[in-house]
Amino acid sequence: MNTGFIDHIDRTLLKELQRDASLSQRALAERAGISQNACWRRLQALRKAGILQGATARLDRQKLGLGLVVFVMLRTRHHSAEWLERFRRHVLTIPEVVDFHRIGGDYDYQLKVVTADMASYDKVYQRLIEGVELDSVTSYFAMEAIAEGRPLPL
Repeated sequence: MNTGFIDHIDRTLLKELQRDASLSQRALAERAGISQNACWRRLQALRKAGILQGATARLDRQKLGLGLVVFVMLRTRHHSAEWLERFRRHVLTIPEVVDFHRIGGDYDYQLKVVTADMASYDKVYQRLIEGVELDSVTSYFAMEAIAEGRPLPL
């Protein structure tokens, strides 16, 4: 399935699943205006194409004691494929890093770290800098989450 061949029904299915991945196949089919069998076939095709990748639950981080969100901006002098692979492997061992991007501009990488408090962030920071050589690390602390985990615009 090529993304250019996604029609309005596929988009409806994907939008509904982004809102609530726990919907039954019957409810999903009803919302898309198709039969359950057609719904199942479309979902299988979307999975096979890699467009639909599993289902997750959204958790309330505050209620779980994870009240601190930190955006970490990193700069490095190293840009070799070997360094990048070692850096990727290292960062992906840190469970508090929930988003990890290579970016353009003044910095090379941006991490989103979710943790309990400043003391636990300091442990993440120490772990981050122990694994690889970095030129600079700048941390921005979120004061309020205005919108998080928004659906993709389909």
